[in-house]
Order: sequence, then structure tokens, then C-alpha cells
Amino acid sequence: MTAGTVHIVGAGLAGLSAAVALVESGRKVVVHELARHAGGRCRSYFEPALGLTIDNGNHLLLSGNGHALAFLDRIGGRHLLDEPKHAAFNFFDLRSGEHWTLRPNDGRLPWWIFAKDRRVPNTGALDYVGLAKLLSAGPRETVTDRIKSDTVLYSHLMHPVLLAALNCDPKEGSAQLAAAVIRETLARGGKACRPLFAADGLGPALVDPALAFIAKQGGSLHFDHALKAIEWSDGRAEALQFSNGTIELGAADQVILAVPAWVARTLVPDLKVPTEYRAIFNAHFAFAPPKSLSKITGVINATTEWLFAFENRLSVTVSAADRFNEADREPLAREIWAEIGKIAGIEANLPRWQIVKERRATFAATPDQNALRPPAETRWKNLRLAGDWTATGLPATIEGAIRSGEIAAKLAMVA
Repeated sequence: MTAGTVHIVGAGLAGLSAAVALVESGRKVVVHELARHAGGRCRSYFEPALGLTIDNGNHLLLSGNGHALAFLDRIGGRHLLDEPKHAAFNFFDLRSGEHWTLRPNDGRLPWWIFAKDRRVPNTGALDYVGLAKLLSAGPRETVTDRIKSDTVLYSHLMHPVLLAALNCDPKEGSAQLAAAVIRETLARGGKACRPLFAADGLGPALVDPALAFIAKQGGSLHFDHALKAIEWSDGRAEALQFSNGTIELGAADQVILAVPAWVARTLVPDLKVPTEYRAIFNAHFAFAPPKSLSKITGVINATTEWLFAFENRLSVTVSAADRFNEADREPLAREIWAEIGKIAGIEANLPRWQIVKERRATFAATPDQNALRPPAETRWKNLRLAGDWTATGLPATIEGAIRSGEIAAKLAMVA
């Protein structure tokens, strides 16, 4: 093992997971972050318009996300997740007013598909058997190349679930990436797809404990530290040029670049990365939810796609949301609040609200864009890549981001 320093550029979950793995192994680590805070898209912050602390985005973890849960165990944040004993997903069809709950059984043998009260209404067991076609998808196939899109099962389950997982319409989404999600969760039974809810926010569960762990293990964290360029020579990174000075890299030093794809492309010569992105927006309302409302509700036939019920607010997530990038915010907030009223049985005027739009939330998880994702290893001897846009085998998810950081850290350890 070398005794050099590992410089990690970026303190999102990919960078933090790399840092945690490295400091735990005894390596000297320095984390450099452009912003004045860590966490990237998973940070929590105080929002003045609401008078509340919110998450930058609503992200769902599942009990099958093994790397994410191991990360939480390592940093001491898992106790901050609400973990139900069994898998249950509540849905509401805004058009028909129908409620239902999807309840996979715990074991791998999916007997639940034969139980009418556990599956999507107006679907049969054979509909679910057909989903196995996804698992043998080729790299050029889309979701609807493998499964039918004109069924109730597709419109009332697969479309909303895969839209959220891929952040693009499943009709253009990579069937292989969709299969990877299903293979690691639903195909392993209900125990692997229990929804885990960060009731106090993603920052307190995933970010704050990671920062404390890194600092306790002797890692250094530098915020407001913008990387401007990397100097190259003899097949390796020679220096990191920051806004306030240059760090010369020793022969044993390593670099893990855990920044967004479009930033990495400007820093690394001839780097191939995804070039198309999809938006996500989250709408937050300062209104305590009814106690009867599920913590997470999938919504069909509405602008609202997923409704999250926190102790003192209601939050809505809309994926593949490019069509709303230029939408007027207040009419959109009123439309969503009216939908929430129907879903949750609330009769109240529009409360304090905020809409957070992220235009380049994730890469577009299409077959073409998936093929552009680079591996963690690069042609530069001391440079590794991390981020949910790298070739993790998963869509751009928390699990993928954490996995990418761990892959990069392992490569740095053996270099």
C-alpha cells in the first residue's frame, strides 16, 4: 500500500463514500468541494420560503440497496431511517379515485402475484410473469422493447416505478438498467424492496454522519474550494489548480474525481461521458399531513408522481420533468396542491410552498447514453472517476453513487 494522499474532488455521495472507504482503510484523504456544503443532490437545507428544513430532492432507498445500507451502517446513520417490517407501496389513481397497496411477500418465491389483494387491481398473475423478459434485455433495447406498454400493469406500476428509477420515459429508457433495478430489489422478494424513509431528511442520515466519520478518522474537508484545472504529464495528473492555489501531486498521490459528468468532461482530456440529461422537480408545502396518509404514495394520472409525507410538510417529486422547466411556478404549485387535496383528503388553501427544479438532475438513462458512461479506471495512472453517471450498472441513484465511490476507492488503494 502506498503512503500518498488521495485527493477527492467533490463531496456528493460518490465522493463521500470514497472518502469513508479510504479513511477507514487508513489512507490519508483530502476532500475538496466547490460548494460551501456537502451532499450534492442529497443535501438538506433550511428553506426560508417554507420556514422549514427540506431535502434538495426526495430520494427513495430500498432495503435491497446493499451498498447504501452498508455505508449507513459504517457511518452510523442507519438508525435515522424508518424501516418497515414488510414491503408495501401505496398508490392512488387521481382519475378514478382508486387506492390500492402493492404488497410483495418477503421471500423470493413471488406467491403474492396470485393474491388479488396484494397486486395492482385488474391485473393477473401472468402479467407479472411477463416482466421476466426484462431480465434478458440487450444493451440496445428499451423497456418497451421487452414488455408491453398497453397494459394496466405497465400504466399503474411499471411506468411510475421505472420513470422514477430511470428519470426518463421507460419507452426510451434502457431495459438493462431497468432490469438491474428489478434484479436487486423486487426479484429478490419483498425483504429487498421495503421502502426506507429518512424522516428527518437525507442530510442528517447520509451526509452529516459521513462528514463526522471522515473527520474523526483524520480526513480533511475543504469547502468553497473550486478545482479550475488539472495539469497532466507522463500519463498522470501532476497538479490540481484550485481557485486559491495549486497542489502539486507526489508520485504516490491519487485523485478521485467525483464531480458531475459535464464538469469532469472539462477537466479530463478526451473523456467520454453522457451528454443528455433529464430534469427533476420537487414541490414542498408547509402543511402537516393527515396521520392516516402513507409516508410515500405513488400517483397515477396526475402531475404529481410521488407524494412524501413528512412530519411538518408534504413534498412531491416529478421525474423526467423537462416539460416543466419553463412553467410558471405558482400555477404549478396550485395544480399540485389541488392534487394533494384529492389524494390526502385535505381541504385547505395553498400553504407556504417552494418548487425546486434541477434541470440536469441525472443523465438520460437511454441505451445510447448508458453506453457513454465511463468506468472508474482511466488512462491516467493516478486518476479515478466516481459518480452516478459512471458505469455502475445502475441508473443514477443513491445506490449507484455510493457504489461508484467505493469502486474508485478500491482502485486507489491498490494503485
